Amino acid sequence: MSDREEKADRRIYVLSREKPAKAVIRLGVPLIAGMFIMVLYNLVDTYFIGLMKDDYQLAAVNLAYPVMMVMVALSNVIGTGGSSLIARCLGAKDRQKAERVLTVSMTLTVINGLVTMGAGLTLLNNLVVWLGAKSNTVAPTASYVRVLLLGAVFTMGSYTLGALLRGEGSVKLSIAGMIAGTVTNIVLDPVFIFWLGLEIRGAAIATVLGNAVSAMISLGYFLRGKTLLMPKKAMWKPTKEILGEIFWVGVPASLETLLTSAAYVVNNNLAVAYGELTVAGMGIAQKILSLGNYVYQGFASGTQPIMGYNYGAKNYKRMRSVLKAGVMVVSGTELCIMAAYVTFAPVLIGMFTETPETIAIGAKVLRAICCILPFVGAVSMSRMSFQAMGKPQFAFGITLVRQLFLYVPLLLFLNHCFGFDGMIWAQPITELVMMVASVSLLAGTIRRLEKEENNIDGQP
Repeated sequence: MSDREEKADRRIYVLSREKPAKAVIRLGVPLIAGMFIMVLYNLVDTYFIGLMKDDYQLAAVNLAYPVMMVMVALSNVIGTGGSSLIARCLGAKDRQKAERVLTVSMTLTVINGLVTMGAGLTLLNNLVVWLGAKSNTVAPTASYVRVLLLGAVFTMGSYTLGALLRGEGSVKLSIAGMIAGTVTNIVLDPVFIFWLGLEIRGAAIATVLGNAVSAMISLGYFLRGKTLLMPKKAMWKPTKEILGEIFWVGVPASLETLLTSAAYVVNNNLAVAYGELTVAGMGIAQKILSLGNYVYQGFASGTQPIMGYNYGAKNYKRMRSVLKAGVMVVSGTELCIMAAYVTFAPVLIGMFTETPETIAIGAKVLRAICCILPFVGAVSMSRMSFQAMGKPQFAFGITLVRQLFLYVPLLLFLNHCFGFDGMIWAQPITELVMMVASVSLLAGTIRRLEKEENNIDGQP
């Protein structure tokens, strides 16, 4: 057996036969380690801009963050749709189709980035206003967003290619690209911000270049045969069937992130009414919370190929076991992180700003919003499992209810009734309700599939 075949066999074993909890940890922990590095994309920019002692530029980074979220959302069209289909094809033993999906996804990634760049730059002035920028934050927000848009192909390529690597079970390779990109960002941030005097624009340039390095490394793994699948020149043209299957899962996944981004904008626009320093404090708290967010996202992303593979193989019993193990692992881990945030909130906020008012606001926000952590992991795992199964209508339904019918109305209601102290508790309440609803929906769906399969097998 060749080295490549041996590695492929190990990846399939983890997806199909490894003990559920061990499989979730084995695929999830490396992703979490990589995502802890990835979170530095946000924290490093925030840290170095904080050294400038200009809280308006800190606020501008927070206001610009939804643009990055939109790029991630549009990347999810190809990344989530393609990786879900790849995992199901591998589970059904259709390697040729899996490689065609990979090649088509790469073609679509370039098109996706170019269209996003063109549309964003055309609408830049209006975009800055929609993000909630006011007199002191308009110029720095526009400067940061412009650079992000110019590098859209690299940023979106980094996210999409990483997702495609995970779709075939090559988690460690996806992490290598993430780490290399983040190290590049860390090294270049002080160079561009201080040495070249580009300030917030320099932070954006460093972020784009970091994503470019990540994308090139991930692409290199595919082209050099380090992966289970390889792109083929003869397969680059999209077919109606593959486009339909990618977009069937990918578009709802993109809409989910866009809804989250829209809710983030609503939240920022409400916070602006309490002062631009409030936006800065809230932004720092949300960036620190992202460390905890990446833990549940890592476990959920690690679970996705397992669920997709076993759905393709019709092994519903294993799917139920993986869901149960995954929820227990992610919720227990996040409880520990929440306790640390509650205890050390002022110290953590103080690492990014010396302004007492900003520290006080940030600590209050962090202690409130970190309460989402024991619940939101199960919600994310349920959503990504539905995407892996090729049932995006359920994944999108969870996000639609979560953001549009629960979070935003609660945000507006609690802000109206209790002011700033009320609005920061809207998300924890939302996630508690959604954990119960989403896990129940997924468990019921798997039981129904298993029952249908048993009925078919039992027919004479």
